[in-house]
Amino acid sequence: MTRDARDDAGGETVDAAFEAGVALFNAGHVLAARDRWEAARSAVADGPAADGSDAGEVDDVGGAVDGSDAGEVRVLRGLAAAATAADRAGDGDRSAHMRDAERSDAAEQGARALTLLEGTGEAYRGLALEPVREWCRRLAAAGDTAGSDPGPVDATPDPFAPSDADPPTLRIDGVAVGFEELGLAATLAAAPALAAAVDAGEEPTLAAAARLAREERGTGRTQVTELVFAYLRRPEARPQIAARIADHVDRDRRERRDVSGLFE
Repeated sequence: MTRDARDDAGGETVDAAFEAGVALFNAGHVLAARDRWEAARSAVADGPAADGSDAGEVDDVGGAVDGSDAGEVRVLRGLAAAATAADRAGDGDRSAHMRDAERSDAAEQGARALTLLEGTGEAYRGLALEPVREWCRRLAAAGDTAGSDPGPVDATPDPFAPSDADPPTLRIDGVAVGFEELGLAATLAAAPALAAAVDAGEEPTLAAAARLAREERGTGRTQVTELVFAYLRRPEARPQIAARIADHVDRDRRERRDVSGLFE
C-alpha cells in the first residue's frame, strides 16, 4: 500500500508520519509510534487549515478546538494516548498480577485516549478506529479494580488479563500495516523513530540517511534508499545495515565539509 501521493506537501508529511506510526505500533514499538503520531499532529495543528485558518489545538482531555482540522488533531492525540496506554499495559510480568500502579496508569491513558477518540467516526485516513476504542474501553474497565485486594496470586484471576493488555492490530483500508506496506515517505519517517527504539543504529544517523534518500530521488541513485528500506524490513540484519548506513552518512558529511572548505 503506497499512499504517499497527496494534493499538497503538507498532506504528504502528515500521511507519512501517520502511516509510519501505524507500522511501528503494529511492530510493538509503541512509544516510537507515539512520536510519529505527535509529529503528524504537530504538522496538522501548526499548518493552515482547509479554510485558511489556524488548525488549533486540543486540551489534554479532548476539549473544544478551533479550526476545521480539529478532528484530525483530536484523533492523532487520541492515538498517541493509546500508544502510551499500550506502553503502560506492557510493563511488568503479565504471567502474574499486574501491579496496581501499572494497571492504573494503563487504564488512565486508555480512558484519556477513549475520550479523545469517541465521536470521531469509523475511520481516520483509512485506519479503523473502533478496535482502538474497544481496547481502550477494556483497559479502562480493568483499571477499575486497581487498589483492591487481589487475594493470593494463585487464587484470584488477574482482572487485567493479557487479552486486555495486548493492543489491537491496526488496519488501514483493511490491511494490517507493517514495514513492508510502507511507501518511501512513510519508510523515511519511520526509520529514525525505530532507531531510537532499538539497539541498532542511532536516530540522528537514520535521520541524516532519510535526508540523503530524499536527495536521491530523481538522480538514478538508490543506494541509501534501499538501505533504509532494508533497515526496517530486515530486523535480523539490522545492526549490519545500520553500520552500512552510517558509512554512507559519514562519507556524505566528509564530502560536504570538503566542498565547504573550498569556499572559505
